[in-house]
Amino acid sequence: MSALLMHICCAPDATIGYERLCEKADVTGFFYNPNIEPLKEYELRESEARKLANLLNVNYIEGLPDRDTWQKITTGLENEPERGERCRRCIAHSLEITALKALELNIPSFATTLTASPHKDVKFIHQAGIEIAERLGIEYLPETLRKNDGFKRSIELSKKYNLYRQNYCGCRWSKKESR
Repeated sequence: MSALLMHICCAPDATIGYERLCEKADVTGFFYNPNIEPLKEYELRESEARKLANLLNVNYIEGLPDRDTWQKITTGLENEPERGERCRRCIAHSLEITALKALELNIPSFATTLTASPHKDVKFIHQAGIEIAERLGIEYLPETLRKNDGFKRSIELSKKYNLYRQNYCGCRWSKKESR
């Protein structure tokens, strides 16, 4: 079984990621989210992702958030709606960092749990993942985790594992939009 680095956006979405991707590969979870604000929220989400990995006995890494780079790539896009250019840049950044971490760890492929959410543009996520993979010489696994009731299953698993389930993507603008 080959190794795969799975980008984790949050523990609830990681539940279905682990359930489906661990059947295909030796998965290491990689929590990388420089967009999450405030810091208390970031710490809670990271703690829940770590808790899930421990419960499932899978490898887990926290990627320290590069908030300065994230801020630079999203500056001027504060008024973009969810799924707009701000989100596309944020997602592409997270996928790029995940691919680079996989290369650093000598892991031949990567995927993301972002595709579990019904609020994300899956077509864009896969397109960005494939382009990054081709440019860096690594494999991207275009798994759409919300298919076949994946999102519903993630809710069930979140309840089973007693995981915190957030009500916004992570950045201050998505939090404002969720209100």
